[in-house]
Amino acid sequence: MRLRLDKIASATRNAGLHRDVVVGGPIPTEHGAVIAVRVLDEKHTYNQIEDVSGRMMTFHRGDVIAGVLGSRAALRGYTGEVPGSVSPGDTLHLLNLGGVIGHCTSFSPEVGPPARVEVRGAVMRFSELGRRVGQPALIFPGTVALSPALTPLPPVVLLVGSCMHAGKTRAACALIRAAASQGLRVGTAKVTGVALRRDTLNMLDHGAHSAYTFADAGLPSTCAGDVVAAARGCINAAGVGTDLVVVELGDGLLGEYGVMDVLQDTAIRSATVAVVLAAPDPVAAWGGAQLLKGIGYPLTAVVGPATDNDAGRRVLVDRMGVLALNAMTDADAYGEAILAHIGLAKPARLAVGGA
Repeated sequence: MRLRLDKIASATRNAGLHRDVVVGGPIPTEHGAVIAVRVLDEKHTYNQIEDVSGRMMTFHRGDVIAGVLGSRAALRGYTGEVPGSVSPGDTLHLLNLGGVIGHCTSFSPEVGPPARVEVRGAVMRFSELGRRVGQPALIFPGTVALSPALTPLPPVVLLVGSCMHAGKTRAACALIRAAASQGLRVGTAKVTGVALRRDTLNMLDHGAHSAYTFADAGLPSTCAGDVVAAARGCINAAGVGTDLVVVELGDGLLGEYGVMDVLQDTAIRSATVAVVLAAPDPVAAWGGAQLLKGIGYPLTAVVGPATDNDAGRRVLVDRMGVLALNAMTDADAYGEAILAHIGLAKPARLAVGGA
């Protein structure tokens, strides 16, 4: 059956879809399978989807959308999974803004129920021009190869969080801007989470030389799949031709996205020169520091809402003995402090007539 798509979600980017597609079956029930669905609900909140260029588009009831099957486990969003079987006519849900689709099992009151979608079929790929029999399209393999090891790298800084929406991306962008303003080439990678281009595009806007995510490696989310090999692949790609690699791990340390698996990788731990923890409050910062210490990572600094004023910063400095830096209100000082810690700070300018 031929369909014309109204919207193509960013999670399908590896598949290189056009508006006019052929859909069929059977539908593979695996993470990363590309499917076409029809939106069943007219929503007024959480009613947008990101296209392959990163632009946010409002969807409406009746729109035909291409997305990918995948899982999500968001504390402040939707939790869902890939069903055991998927057939045309089944009702599933849009689980995130990037177009990951699955069966929603739980949702946060902050976002309300997800949009329901009716499955139309698997989007077919025709490997040869003129070939009449297609194969279901998948986003795996992607443009970034899974890697069994890390290649030689410049210094690597990790941005981790106690939970989602704790300030990791803001802190990553402030550090990227500080480094880029000193003439450093910064490679970036987001190695855990659910497929969405927004954060890495933000990093590019702040001066990053390159930006990669697990979706480039063919994973719709890091709830399943070879997460560590995908992380290594993204970090390797970010290290090509750069002076610094900034790596964000989406979600929290204790979430279901494989954050701890990535952190416990011996090669990634060896390449890391600094760890910045984003936390909403001092207790979350303390707990995060204990978790990191337990797997061999000394904490470099705390950012996020825990550092929004002197009350939080004093607790962090006095009781934890770490840098307490605010990447929103004092981005320059934060960026310079991290660069100084890893030995990439720009030398102080000499005064006229100085030695």
